[in-house]
Amino acid sequence: MNGVHDMGGMQGFGRVLPEPDEPLFHAPWESRAMAVTVAMGASGQWNIDLARAARESLPPSVYLSSSYYEIWIRALTQLTLERGMVTARELASGHMQDPPAPVARVLKLDTVDAALAAGTPTLRKATSPARFALGQLVRARNIHPQGHTRLPRYVRGHTGKVVMVHGAHIYPDSHVDKALPPFNSHAEWLYTVVFEGPELWGEGADPQVQVSVDAWEPYLEAVL
Repeated sequence: MNGVHDMGGMQGFGRVLPEPDEPLFHAPWESRAMAVTVAMGASGQWNIDLARAARESLPPSVYLSSSYYEIWIRALTQLTLERGMVTARELASGHMQDPPAPVARVLKLDTVDAALAAGTPTLRKATSPARFALGQLVRARNIHPQGHTRLPRYVRGHTGKVVMVHGAHIYPDSHVDKALPPFNSHAEWLYTVVFEGPELWGEGADPQVQVSVDAWEPYLEAVL
């Protein structure tokens, strides 16, 4: 899906200006937004790619006018509404009015640190040999899928070099095929591909600039 979130290389938004000594959170509500998003994600009712897809499918006017954690909360609202975990009237009132929906897991205070440390590994056993090798030139395919994808638009059709081979990892494009568990855990080989600035942005680009992209095998084709 070519969404508004895929802003790399787009003009008209000005320079990226990092905030000096930026705090971890700019307001107390942001830490709570992160906490409730992580806790609800642990319920097992969706996976990381479904969460990303929910954020990236927000209407462009909403996405561009929302802060980082506002986007998280808007997506969380959508995910919980779709699964009957909250109702519109509960969101309006701020109070639970119906019995809670059953979930696979509940993240409790004494298990938070262990859960965050363990994470959710995406490495899987490969079922076929890797098509590409370290140092090989590859081209990002010029594709425009209707569904979820992690291939940035600005690298599509451009040539880069494989600098790392990460093994087979859950393929995000198919990880969103089912809205509810059990989820599709199909895996594809994952590579880090480095693109030179002039290859992406043309002859006026800084020749010192390089962009690294983690790209799954179906995103790539060999350069003959």
